[in-house]
Parts: sequence; C-alpha cells; structure tokens
Amino acid sequence: MTSCHVADDPIKKVAIFGGTHGNELTGVFLVKHWLENGTEIQRTGLEVKPFITNPRAVKKCTRYVDCDLNRVFDPENLGKKMSEDLPYEVRRAQEINHLFGPKDSEDSYDIIFDLHNTTSNMGCTLILEDSRNDFLIQMFHYIKMSLAPLPCYVYLTEHPSLKYATTRSIAKYAVGIEVGPQPQGVLRADILDQMRKMIKHALDFIHNFNEGKEFPPCAIEVYKIMEKVDYPRNKSGEIAAIIHPKLQMGEIRALQLGLPRIRWSDRSGHH
Repeated sequence: MTSCHVADDPIKKVAIFGGTHGNELTGVFLVKHWLENGTEIQRTGLEVKPFITNPRAVKKCTRYVDCDLNRVFDPENLGKKMSEDLPYEVRRAQEINHLFGPKDSEDSYDIIFDLHNTTSNMGCTLILEDSRNDFLIQMFHYIKMSLAPLPCYVYLTEHPSLKYATTRSIAKYAVGIEVGPQPQGVLRADILDQMRKMIKHALDFIHNFNEGKEFPPCAIEVYKIMEKVDYPRNKSGEIAAIIHPKLQMGEIRALQLGLPRIRWSDRSGHH
C-alpha cells in the first residue's frame, strides 16, 4: 500500500482514548497517568487530551456495562433522545460525541487514538480503516520505522464484516492501536512500554507534519480479512477442535494445508 500526497491542513486537536473496553488495562493505565502528568504527550501548538471513555466499565473491569461502546457511534444511536432508559454506553457515546465531535463535522477532533489490548499475539498493531488515507499511511510508516527492529503490523479493516461505528470514528482521522498478547484485566509492563512508544512516535510525526516537514511517498505492508474460517464442528454445532501447540500464538503466520491440529475426539493423543 502506497502514499502519494499528505493533506496540507495542520493538526490542532488530538485525543487519546483509554478504557473503551474497561478490561483492557494498558490504555486505562496510560490515560490515567497522562491525566495526572501529561508532559510527555504535549507538543508545541498541539492540544492533546487523554480521556477515559467508559469509566463505569473500567471501575468494574469489564468490557462494557450494557452494550459495546465501540459499536454504537452510528447516526441512529447518536441521534436518539437522551434518556435514562437508554443503555449506558449509548448515553456515553452521545456525551463523547458532544465533547469530541460532532461526528462528520468540521468541529470534530482531528485525530483520536483509541487504545486497546488483545489476547491475540498481534504484537504492536495499528488499525487502518481507509486504504486511501495518505496522511495515516505516512503516519503508520513513520511509527513502524521508529519502532524498528520491534515489529509493528498494520491491520486494514475495509472488509464489510468489519465495518462498525467505532468510538474513534468521530474524529477526522481515526487511529486504532491494539497491542497484545495481554489477558483481560491484567497489566503487562512490556505491553505498556510498547503502546507508550507507539503514542510517542505518533505525536512526533504530527509535530513534524505541523512544522512543515515533507514526507516522501512510502509503502507499507497491511494485513486484511479475506474470509472467515470457522473451527470444525460436530453434529450438534459445538467446536470439535483446538489450536495445535505448534500453531498457538502464531496469529501473524500464514496457515497451510496439512499443518497439525488436535480434535476433541483424539482421546488417544494421536494427531
């Protein structure tokens, strides 16, 4: 994937969201730290606002309270009349849209970084929602080069099954950051350090961009969904296999026919 031209307008307002899912603790920890001392995320001429998006879920250390906050930033939910009868996350989405939007308007924040963890062994992953967005392609290239030799992957979510109304979608430029593997409700120092560096390099890129630095055309490798393949299932529809130990934690590696697997029915230990 290549980048040709970067937008000319300077970036003025940036938000860093943590706690969109309340049991993904790296973003929660970093945002709370930056709310107390935000020196490291400040850049000249740039407003950077750290923000806990789902405080009730964070307090309970659960993904969400009533419904997934990362799925309700669509016109229907954002346009509903505010009422205590609405699910908590829908009400919270309207509050966030008021603070950082309105969505699809000139007044919305320029960039929102939404911080997530995953139990998958995805390492440092940047989520790109539009393959034609030259500005983000340049940013992601800068982050990847700055992190090297630590790998950083780009996950392109243009597949129809991945189109949903994310928390970050209210910004002009939406950036998902996902780092793993990390169990839910757990904080790992190495994962925290990696996410912290990703934000640092992203803000450095924005600063350089605002200072007028020119970025030559670049190319980045991306991963995208081609199709979804289900587990083998028995006649009752229950999953009848598990991931083989030789393949476990290998999310980025290509799968090939003939690789080992273990079925629940293999009681004798034969593979």
